[in-house]
Amino acid sequence: MKLVKPKKFLGQHFLKDLKVAQDIADTVDTFPELPILEVGPGMGVLTQFLVKKDRLVKVVEVDYESVAYLREAYPSLEDHIIEDDFLKMNLHRLFDGNPFVLTGNYPYNISSQIFFKMLDNKDIIPCCTGMIQKEVAERIAAGPGSKTYGILSVLIQAWYKVEYLFTVSEHVFNPPPKVKSAVIRMTRNETKELGCDEKLFKQVVKTTFNQRRKTLRNSIKPILGKDCPLTEDILFNKRPEQLSVAEFIDLTNKVEEALKTAGNAQ
Repeated sequence: MKLVKPKKFLGQHFLKDLKVAQDIADTVDTFPELPILEVGPGMGVLTQFLVKKDRLVKVVEVDYESVAYLREAYPSLEDHIIEDDFLKMNLHRLFDGNPFVLTGNYPYNISSQIFFKMLDNKDIIPCCTGMIQKEVAERIAAGPGSKTYGILSVLIQAWYKVEYLFTVSEHVFNPPPKVKSAVIRMTRNETKELGCDEKLFKQVVKTTFNQRRKTLRNSIKPILGKDCPLTEDILFNKRPEQLSVAEFIDLTNKVEEALKTAGNAQ
């Protein structure tokens, strides 16, 4: 069986350590009754442990060489190997619209995009686990006041409980990446509604963190303009990394009210 050569443009770093692969596979056991979707299985180092869990497993892989390898190595998966780009897929079609656990050794170059897609499909993804760049994992798990707390932290923590599970050395990959990796688990929290306009919430979070060193009074200007009376509120003395998710929700509601007031005055 011909081994797959890692492709740099796909961000492929194949995990060699079977103990680490087993530990990653076991992170899905929080929801033992749900089917599993693995993103980017490569040569199946994680897949081999997932398929032993006595539940439906589907894998999505964009690399045709890896797909050919998986079909030969895992004939039982034949009908569940999807050759496609995860970021372009309609996830509601995968398991007839039913919930599933998302997992994988995610390509570093698209991990953030994967998690934004997770958020767009949070109604059917109660749990997402997997391995990503350590720096990104720390960012997602960071709390207010931390230098690594940012857009991903707020948007994900609004809907998911984040657990930083363990760190993985760069030496257990082929080829070794230049950074360490980490395994995380994100589990849907009890939030059903944010209590604010969700689209505006995303806009407020992204806009303010785009100028994270400035106070909210200055970083919110692209949305509120230069002379909005709302910015005299003491809250606007803070920088975005000082705000909790709840405070961002409160800020969003204040911004929405200010925009309505400004619209009515015109």
